[in-house]
Amino acid sequence: MNLLFLMTDQHRVDTLGCYGNPHVATPNLDRLAATGTRFDRFYTPTAICTPARASLLTGQAPFRHRLLANYERNVGYLEDLREDAFTFPEALKERGYNLGLIGKWHGGTSRNAASYGFDGPDLPGWHNPVDHPDYLAYLEERGLPPYRISDLIRGTTPNGNQGNLLAARLHQPVEATFEHYLATRAIEHLERYAAEGKPFFLATHFFGPHLPYLLPDEYFDMYDPSLVELPPSIAETFEGKPPVQRNYSDHWTFDTIPIEITRKLIAVYWGYVTLIDQQIGRILDRMDELGLTDQTSVFFTSDHGEFTGAHRLHDKGPAMYEDIYRICGIVRIPGAPPQVRNEFVSLTDCTATILELAGCDPKSAVDSRSLVPLVRGEHPEWPGELLAEFHGHHFPYPQRMIRDDRYKLVVNPESVNELYDLHADPHELSNRYTHPELAPVRRRLMRRLYDLLRERGDNFYHWMTPMYDIGALDYDPTLSSFEKETTG
Repeated sequence: MNLLFLMTDQHRVDTLGCYGNPHVATPNLDRLAATGTRFDRFYTPTAICTPARASLLTGQAPFRHRLLANYERNVGYLEDLREDAFTFPEALKERGYNLGLIGKWHGGTSRNAASYGFDGPDLPGWHNPVDHPDYLAYLEERGLPPYRISDLIRGTTPNGNQGNLLAARLHQPVEATFEHYLATRAIEHLERYAAEGKPFFLATHFFGPHLPYLLPDEYFDMYDPSLVELPPSIAETFEGKPPVQRNYSDHWTFDTIPIEITRKLIAVYWGYVTLIDQQIGRILDRMDELGLTDQTSVFFTSDHGEFTGAHRLHDKGPAMYEDIYRICGIVRIPGAPPQVRNEFVSLTDCTATILELAGCDPKSAVDSRSLVPLVRGEHPEWPGELLAEFHGHHFPYPQRMIRDDRYKLVVNPESVNELYDLHADPHELSNRYTHPELAPVRRRLMRRLYDLLRERGDNFYHWMTPMYDIGALDYDPTLSSFEKETTG
């Protein structure tokens, strides 16, 4: 079985037509969803690039693989996986697979994709590396103009400085964009793999639609800002929320940007999504032309979402909202029925799925659960809740989250905890952690989170001391469970 893995970066699930957006043109991803399985509850294990990608590589939760932060904003964590860490490409290579990775790596500093056996240009970093020799050679060979931008959009930070760049016009034709370049290189790999006849795993990791949104006029102006319905959570007041969220809003300069510019930013983000969809279409079309479709399973997902103004925020950060934790998840296996699934699944589950489809033993992907039975229309026993974690980005900030069909609990040891009723408050505006009527829910979720963390070996449960609901955890407030275990 061949495997094609298509991945975007910082991609909101609500920008795809197949996930309900009536305005954004995503015909190629919609076609993939219509012929495969679309997961409606697909989540990242952590809403930050490097740790999420390391979870995909290893099939392990971040607390276990320990690659907890992007190296650009590292706060003292490891910067590469341990030498003895299991990774799925090593298992596929033993099965005789060709391995290709085109696009964003962002998986460490001293080891790159080639260190794990992948072919393809070495493209590190968090944004399009437009000065990379292979990209410059691509432009020169085709007589295409170099990267140049204008009309920069950014706000003002509290100290009066310019904020981070959010968007700009790119003065290049579509064929010169980094996205077109990546799709071209992916197609070249497909052609080579098809000629060789060996099974292959080919990943194409786009750097977008991560900000800054840098697009040619055609895409920068593709969508009328008047079509944009602002996220309801723009009404965020941060009342009863961890103070870090308001501070992040200031950092991302939301309140210094006129609301019409916010609409334009979202419209430009939509244009970015359409540009990437068209490049994915080029890859899928070439796969069809090469006669590979009936022998190739296809994945589409992202490492995490993006705020684009939701909760008066941009980018991502220490706020475990659906905007950045719920992501796109589409899997098509030849012969499996088209469908929509509602189970809670994770990016980490892709690892065991890849291994099973390649005929490898998935047991080393210890925090991963194969999606193959779900994609084939079966109904196996499946957990009714989802866990996620965060460790910090600009500074250490540990968080854990559990959500079930209706409620979400976020534990913030250094701040206030959060509890959201996602049926009554789908935009997570009201923190109901202290509401008396939800005390039974709070206790139940706290108990369940504590038990699951202990079972997994996530030492975060040490933080969940009697300061968090003694009655919820049912342990002796004079001697924590950790002390009982370690003192014998």
